[in-house]
Amino acid sequence: MTLALLFLLASLSMNINLRPWIGVLLKITIPTFIIVFILASNTIKPDKNGNTTQGADEVNETDSVQSLLAFQTVLEVIKDPRCMNCHPSGDRPRQGDDQHLHHFNVIRGVENLGGKIQQCQSCHKSENNPYSNVPGAPHWALAPRSMGWLGLSDIEIGRKLIDPQQNGGRTPEELVKHMTEDQLVLWGWDPGEGREPVQIPFEEFKTALNTWLDNGAYVPE
Repeated sequence: MTLALLFLLASLSMNINLRPWIGVLLKITIPTFIIVFILASNTIKPDKNGNTTQGADEVNETDSVQSLLAFQTVLEVIKDPRCMNCHPSGDRPRQGDDQHLHHFNVIRGVENLGGKIQQCQSCHKSENNPYSNVPGAPHWALAPRSMGWLGLSDIEIGRKLIDPQQNGGRTPEELVKHMTEDQLVLWGWDPGEGREPVQIPFEEFKTALNTWLDNGAYVPE
């Protein structure tokens, strides 16, 4: 709206019959102000890798502070064993609150579904097994290698989250949907007997995730 008004004023200054010195002043100052406004607007948000550029204004600083604070809450959830155990950087899933290697030498497999004779869904069904206490949720599997987070720094995790080449091709909206609606993710808050649920309450995590993305998805440097 502001930009449109400036363009309108600039156009009028070029055409209406003003006193000569007023016309000259408007022809110089308004286009200059428009250029500065456009440059400042284009440097507010970080790029997809979380990089920021110079020229951020006061509003941008507020956005970045809110985004970074929210990201710390998101990180606490991501680093929780309930999430991290199935997001290994290597080919071996983890298990338990101490994140030890999965028993029986289970491996990632070609399609992240386990080895040929140790498929994830051979044991992990669509819900927790109350008799064997084996955990379960729909489409139980390892996250793709590109989404492996174990052992990465906060910066590396953040950049992977917002990079479509590494987050499964998801837009920010699709990322929120996956992390707040996918039953496999939600299992982390209801993991069954003998397993600690994700420590951050789900609604707090959801709010933090939206705040982080809505304010620019900033990543700490």
